[in-house]
Amino acid sequence: MSSSVAVTPPPKSRVLSGMRPTGALHLGHYHGALKNWVRLQDLHDCFYFVADWHALTTAYEDPSIIERSVYDMVVDWLAAGLDPEKATIFIQSRLPEHAELFTLLAMGTPLGWLERVPTYKDQIEKLKDKDLATYGFLGYPLLQAADILIYKATYVPVGEDQASHVELTREVARRFNHLYGRSKDFDAKVAAALAKLGKDDTRYFDKQRKAFGETGAAEALAKGEAIVRKAAMVLDETETELLLGHLKGSGRSVLSEPLALHTEVSKLPGLDGGKMSKSYGNTIAMREEPAMVRQKIARMPTDPQRQRRTDVGDPARCPVWQFHLVYSDEATQAWAREGCTTAGIGCLDCKAPVAEAVIREQQPWRERAEAYLSNPKQVHWIVEMGTERARTVARQTMKDVREAMGLRY
Repeated sequence: MSSSVAVTPPPKSRVLSGMRPTGALHLGHYHGALKNWVRLQDLHDCFYFVADWHALTTAYEDPSIIERSVYDMVVDWLAAGLDPEKATIFIQSRLPEHAELFTLLAMGTPLGWLERVPTYKDQIEKLKDKDLATYGFLGYPLLQAADILIYKATYVPVGEDQASHVELTREVARRFNHLYGRSKDFDAKVAAALAKLGKDDTRYFDKQRKAFGETGAAEALAKGEAIVRKAAMVLDETETELLLGHLKGSGRSVLSEPLALHTEVSKLPGLDGGKMSKSYGNTIAMREEPAMVRQKIARMPTDPQRQRRTDVGDPARCPVWQFHLVYSDEATQAWAREGCTTAGIGCLDCKAPVAEAVIREQQPWRERAEAYLSNPKQVHWIVEMGTERARTVARQTMKDVREAMGLRY
């Protein structure tokens, strides 16, 4: 006679990401982030937020622009395929816990850590027309760290240019745990927790802890963590966090160190071959009308050396080719490459399949968006429910933070 035992699946890792509200989104937003967000919601516990406070760091003089843009952007998220039953969608400024954690982290974060963030100097150079000599702009990477840490996110999907922000977040968490994760009886608690591992596992754990402390080797950290996870049946949650913090040389992990999630994304340039941006006037909106899509693509510049129909071209010099790499199958790409390099087709011929592929991709977005635009209360309800779900997690983290800092009074 056999009996079955119910097995509880392990909890999904949490993913956290956000966007500044810029209104209706374009194809660059979709291929650079949203497409990946939609995929991740089936694999992880995803929290996606409207970063309206972050928008204020550069648009503080006219916040009305931000207010008008919030729900236009959320509609595009939903149109792209984000499912509020799978992902938590919320607005940053509706959760004052973000600001509270940002303030508390600011008390112990060295000024030099913020000044060395690469994007800080880069934005100062690029946005010379704006007065960015503000504490808010300097501190936005720390606010970003608070956004991540308050949800104890495991992963943050980022491009290479944003990896430094995740590393700063890890440093901030590590410093906080070092400052506030050690109680007076820390050593005694560690010894008691280690005793539950057994002598052999304790020796192995200490070996990995020392190796990680001396070399920072990820392999040593992983092996040490594996020993702790293996003892899940004899360790309670507090003891597990205590040993994981001890392994990294800090106290109890009040705040979890996130990892950058580098995933392959399709990079789509603007219509002129540069970065797709509203400020450059080179975008195709996610919900652009088909006639306008055809018109915009038909007007795209091509290989400057192809002055006449009979001139041969080089796809590497043509912005349209970058669209083919994203939207065309191998056969169409081969046709376009052959036709361009032999002058077998004209540039308008080359552009036609790209325009039709873009329109096919947009069709379900327009249909889903129409349903939400005709019922704006549903969009507000989705955001309201997501915000309350996020608030539950944020409040628990702040409870842990306050207790660690002795702010329970």
